[in-house]
Amino acid sequence: MGDLNISHMAAASTEMHESLSEGKTDHYMDSYDMDYGIPPDEIPDTTQGQAFFVATIVIGVVLVCIMLVCGLGNFIFIATLTRYKKLRNLTNLLIANLAISDFIVAVVCCPFLVDYYVVKQLSWDHGLVLCASVNYLRTVSLYVSTNALLAIAVDRYMAIVHPLRPRMKYQTAYCLITGVWIVPILISIPSAYFASETMYPHGGSTPTTHKIFCAQIWPVDQQAYYRSYFLFIFAVEFVGPVIVMAMCYAQISRELWFKSVPGFQTEQIRKRLRCRRKTVMVLIGILTAYILCWAPYYGFTILRDFHPTLISRQKNSLVAFYIIECIAMSNSMINTFCFVSVKNNTVKYLKKIVLLRWRSTYAPSKTVDEMDMRTSCEKWDLFVRHVTNNTQ
Repeated sequence: MGDLNISHMAAASTEMHESLSEGKTDHYMDSYDMDYGIPPDEIPDTTQGQAFFVATIVIGVVLVCIMLVCGLGNFIFIATLTRYKKLRNLTNLLIANLAISDFIVAVVCCPFLVDYYVVKQLSWDHGLVLCASVNYLRTVSLYVSTNALLAIAVDRYMAIVHPLRPRMKYQTAYCLITGVWIVPILISIPSAYFASETMYPHGGSTPTTHKIFCAQIWPVDQQAYYRSYFLFIFAVEFVGPVIVMAMCYAQISRELWFKSVPGFQTEQIRKRLRCRRKTVMVLIGILTAYILCWAPYYGFTILRDFHPTLISRQKNSLVAFYIIECIAMSNSMINTFCFVSVKNNTVKYLKKIVLLRWRSTYAPSKTVDEMDMRTSCEKWDLFVRHVTNNTQ
């Protein structure tokens, strides 16, 4: 639960408890000392101390904010997109995938995460099926968000740098959207397959106190497979998309800021150029936030999995990772703020929905169509009177 990709460190912890319960202490100590150089009796209890208390508060605040911002904001965007066909352009359809994935995490996953991190303090009480499901949904959501941001960058690149080329057809867009979801659904299967519940001792009031650790745990003998899988994910879902998006926005910036427009620029052309520049600035900000939020997560994971001795002796290394993971998850709030409140006319259409609801509430005997017809008739009467007066 605490990790989108738990390393063999957690697997070693699993092997420790199994070996201790079977009396195979020597085998565990040999493998653990070889990898981490820490005797089992010196493994610290990460749930005790001020650092974990502060981390719990930070994690709780971040998760609650994600539920409120991403849950409410993305729901508003999806509702307005469903209500008004005028909003269903190609870019908004791509943004909708981002909104749906973040909304699923905010509504389905975050309540379980609050219970796991804050209420139970790293103890999972909801069974293996939900443990695997929550891990899987979180992983799928991350990769869908990455793919959607990549698709939006390519779409903006084609629209601005190559305006004379025909825009993507809706049939092609639907195939692209299907790929945005199918690829994460397939490559995230290991996060559900290797999800497991592991009981570990907790330094509470009695020596028999135990908690249940829920995470994606790979067996120790499959370290090579895990590292290959992680490097594949790191290249396909972080390094590759970041490079492609950076190249797209670099070309777009060159086109909008450093390339002179031939001919006389009317006010309409200048206004359109300013609007495009504002949109691109928002997208560049989103890309920058994505890198700043997720680079520490991937960097810490690489150190933990490929150079474990550098951080394994630190008492609060696991607590630090949970904080870094929450920073990464908070990227969904930034996306929601930028796309819902800046990029689209969602707020304007939301006000329109509220106004129509208010009218229907205070005028229940008249439908919206009747009210629009009455307004049109009143305008026509005023026009007739105006023409009559001028004729006389």
